[in-house]
Amino acid sequence: MSILDKIRGKAKQTTGQVVDDPSLRREGRQEERMGETKDELSRAQERAEAKAGEVADLERKTS
Repeated sequence: MSILDKIRGKAKQTTGQVVDDPSLRREGRQEERMGETKDELSRAQERAEAKAGEVADLERKTS
């Protein structure tokens, strides 16, 4: 789930800052970006499904 990826990523970044661990900060940033990318993908899928519905409606109207 993307929100969990974002939260987990932010927690790793913060922990990395506290313990001065650059690799943990980097891992946290990557995980947070992964959550954001999942959100973007989900929105794109929703838009595609909406367009598919519009096309299906137009096909029914023109048939």
